[in-house]
Amino acid sequence: MRSDARDNHERILLVARAAFAAEGLDVPIRDIARRADVGVATVYRHFRTKEALLAEAFAEQLARCATVVAEGAAADDPWDGFCQVVGKLMEMHALDRGFARAFTSQLPEAAVFAAERDRTLRAVLALIRRAKDAGSLRPDFVLEDFAMALMANEGIRAESPQLRVAASRRFAALMLQSFQAHPTTAPLPPAVRLPLSRA
Repeated sequence: MRSDARDNHERILLVARAAFAAEGLDVPIRDIARRADVGVATVYRHFRTKEALLAEAFAEQLARCATVVAEGAAADDPWDGFCQVVGKLMEMHALDRGFARAFTSQLPEAAVFAAERDRTLRAVLALIRRAKDAGSLRPDFVLEDFAMALMANEGIRAESPQLRVAASRRFAALMLQSFQAHPTTAPLPPAVRLPLSRA
């Protein structure tokens, strides 16, 4: 790749990551092209489809997700490992709405992204089974409950990334208490003032 083409490629990715993180997956390609100061055709020369752009834009976050799950799976206590995975993934998703949506969506043309995401979810499922076998996780918990918690977490709206993370930590603590086989009433992280409407 020529240096100018490489520069365009990296600039498109940088702009796309920022746009998807701030605004979600619905940002049009033409807006990404305009913000990257390139033509729409240039974007499509580098990324055949929007899904291909999404997959490359989120490759680093997906690798971090896999690392978080691997670290949780390596914990001696499967419940501690599960709590670690839920808390860290919710925090990651709170900081990046675009990645949160990509992770819980079907991207049919982004086969590599989907395969890596599915591999990570299989590792989460194995950890869920271990936590159930240990008697820590409620026996009727299923992987879809984990996905539903991530989707709900993505909907958190706050005035800053720091407040989104703080709200996400409290939400994760609430979810984890409800996921326990024998729920405890441990103190929750501090509450965060959130807007009650999108206006």
